[in-house]
Amino acid sequence: MLDVTVIEDAAAAAVSLDPMRARLLAELAVGPASATMLAGRVGLPRQKVNYHLKALERHGLVELAGERRKGNVTERLMRATAASYVISPLALAAVQPDPARFRDQLSARWLLAVAARLVRDVGALITGATKARKRLATYALDGEVRFASAADRAAFVDELTRGVGALIAKYHDEHADNGRDHRIVVALHPTVKPGTLKPDTVGPEPVTAEAAGPAGAGPAVESRGNTSDALPAVRASHPASPTHAQE
Repeated sequence: MLDVTVIEDAAAAAVSLDPMRARLLAELAVGPASATMLAGRVGLPRQKVNYHLKALERHGLVELAGERRKGNVTERLMRATAASYVISPLALAAVQPDPARFRDQLSARWLLAVAARLVRDVGALITGATKARKRLATYALDGEVRFASAADRAAFVDELTRGVGALIAKYHDEHADNGRDHRIVVALHPTVKPGTLKPDTVGPEPVTAEAAGPAGAGPAVESRGNTSDALPAVRASHPASPTHAQE
């Protein structure tokens, strides 16, 4: 079982969002179970559970883990294909966020569009790497910092922007014949307290700033807006094919 997998198909996303099917996925992420076993847990007739399981199986969200005999009946033991799932913006391809369409770098919604693109691209890369049976070279850094004041936050943003911009300038080589582009995203936003992940409790909209290199122009650093309130999203482009796995 994978730790997390991405759902890119709209039909599969719709199946996973059904409340009962989501409940069955959660049950099967804990361990394999038959329709009879699940029926007792979720309070549905076995036939109804079987109907939902077949829908989940058609879209690759659950799979056969084994079979067992129970009297004259052979029970199929099903399991979830992943412990958790992420729905890619590709599932809503016609309306997926596009950071290039509205580049208001001081908007939390622009930061959200960048994050959505990250989910889409990494999900597609994982799919391609899996098909090609290759490893995918990625890196993530996740942490928290508490600022004593807005001035400290502004200083942090300035140092982060200059530091990442310097690293991009140092290692970027647009003339490398065998090089491969990579995207860098650095985001800073207020921490959301556990148990408050609801649309009406998130708080005021933060702002973002970006240090970016335009395509084909090499790296450049740009800081916009009031740096005392600016929160950065720093990137370098990587227009790699989604199905091209990292060697």
